[in-house]
Amino acid sequence: MPGSPAEEKKRAAEILTALSRAYPQAGVHLAFRDAFQLLAATILSAQCTDERVNQVTPALFARFPDAARLAEAGQAELEELVRSTGFYRNKARSLQGMARALVERFGVRVPETLEELITIPGVGRKTANVLLGACFGQPAVVVDTHLKRVAARLGLAFEQDPDRIEAELRALVPEAEQTRFSWVVGEHGRRVCAARKPRCPECPVRTLCPFPGKTSG
Repeated sequence: MPGSPAEEKKRAAEILTALSRAYPQAGVHLAFRDAFQLLAATILSAQCTDERVNQVTPALFARFPDAARLAEAGQAELEELVRSTGFYRNKARSLQGMARALVERFGVRVPETLEELITIPGVGRKTANVLLGACFGQPAVVVDTHLKRVAARLGLAFEQDPDRIEAELRALVPEAEQTRFSWVVGEHGRRVCAARKPRCPECPVRTLCPFPGKTSG
């Protein structure tokens, strides 16, 4: 059973401290130079590894270096450039819709508020929070598959819906720490707290974790 709100906030802070020590370089794994590139890369990362996206984006950005040029891209060419990321037709349409929205509604600028970002085709709360945290220095809780899994195992979030998980974690983690929390918890999920067989003996927060399925080796 979880403790009192104060106790759970204290435990969350201890988890954050331990994971920050373990993963001091944690951050976005997608390669990007500006907010436009990160927005495009994050759209491509849906149901695809960051490594694969990073193999695709150099050619994509060489051909379409900004929103104005991407907005004029031909569907067939764009599909071919992003084909290896999977779901390439939908992703090509989302990239075009995103670029056209930036050109027509935001003067090619990537907006800096969640409310504006989520009006862009292909952009949900997760993608918006990636942008807010990585490019604009705003508090962001990025509920990807890693954070969802690790937060549940740590007993920090109990909902299944990503928006509700985000709300749970925002209530638990101070605003100034929310982006760093997202990065280090995500990194922990990639490196140690794996989906099929977590490497619990290596876990830097093992003593703070109530997960009943801990492994011994």
